[in-house]
Amino acid sequence: MKIDLEVDAVGLLCPLPVLRARKRLQGLHSGQVLCLVADDPAAIVDVPHFCQEAGHELVAQTEGGGGTRRYVIRKG
Repeated sequence: MKIDLEVDAVGLLCPLPVLRARKRLQGLHSGQVLCLVADDPAAIVDVPHFCQEAGHELVAQTEGGGGTRRYVIRKG
């Protein structure tokens, strides 16, 4: 899958990873894909909730190295 933009939110705590993703998604066209990398434990709940509420598709969430998770979001 082609990632159009990767956003590094490592070290940021709730709600900053979601706020950073939301801001960056505004600059993308519908259907483009953003990858958010975060290590905030609350992001496991916050990111899927944000996607559902904002009309975006959470394509995947996977564990990365060093306690991070990668959230692949397709803009709605």
